[in-house]
Amino acid sequence: MKLLTAALTALATTHNISAFSPTTKIALHPRYPTTLHMSALTQDELKQQVGYKSVDDYVKSGMVVGLGTGSTAYYAVERLGQKLASGELKDIVAIPTSVRTKEQAESLGIPLVTLDTHSKLDVAIDGADEVDPDLNLVKGGGGALLREKMVEVCADKFIVIVDESKLCEGLGPGFPLPVEITPFCHEHTIRTIAALPSCEGCNAVLRMGSSSTNKPDGDEIAITDNGNYIVDLHFTEPIKDAPKMASELKNTVGVVEHGLFCGMTTAVIIAGSDGISVKEA
Repeated sequence: MKLLTAALTALATTHNISAFSPTTKIALHPRYPTTLHMSALTQDELKQQVGYKSVDDYVKSGMVVGLGTGSTAYYAVERLGQKLASGELKDIVAIPTSVRTKEQAESLGIPLVTLDTHSKLDVAIDGADEVDPDLNLVKGGGGALLREKMVEVCADKFIVIVDESKLCEGLGPGFPLPVEITPFCHEHTIRTIAALPSCEGCNAVLRMGSSSTNKPDGDEIAITDNGNYIVDLHFTEPIKDAPKMASELKNTVGVVEHGLFCGMTTAVIIAGSDGISVKEA
């Protein structure tokens, strides 16, 4: 594993393919090209590679960094903590997108600030639940969509880190679209959302149990870090016009934020069973 990690670091630093062992090669993915193939890596190891690569490639000393939420973003936060502890990075401040990420960052000694004092970020790094070929995203499976969007829209660069199962030809059928709504008259708001022209055919389901998963795991309504509810929109067909849906949802009274992230992505770093690929906007 150490040899593979060293090899990946060499690629990120020098782009010298000859530094890799004979088991690695460059190939083309039909929709997401420029793929580095490696063998014998587990899913968690691949997530670690893309998480580490995002920090190694895009974070420099003196930056303000947005820290995402989720199992892949966890490794980006871990890597940032490592590089600050070693002195390789200095004068970094970070803005977490959830209570979970805040606690992880604090445990690693990463200096934290908020948008109140730092409204302009150099880079934000986060995962996604779905990525289409135009790099539009569905996010919010972990319930942090509002804080994620608030932070990531303020970043000069937004780097998305995912595994290849998150790639899709069209948003919607593969993962429910989360929408954060106010508790006040939430049933009315859910009916209003389901009746939107762009949401036609969706099944709107109020999230129950923990807000950090869209799988029902309790009898109480899920509460976000912001004290709101989440309704998950289930689609059987791909969303025809994601930007239009994003606009209609945002203009609905009672909706706080939605999980469509359109036109925000700078690059996607993808972990797959065959290795790592990068897709730039």
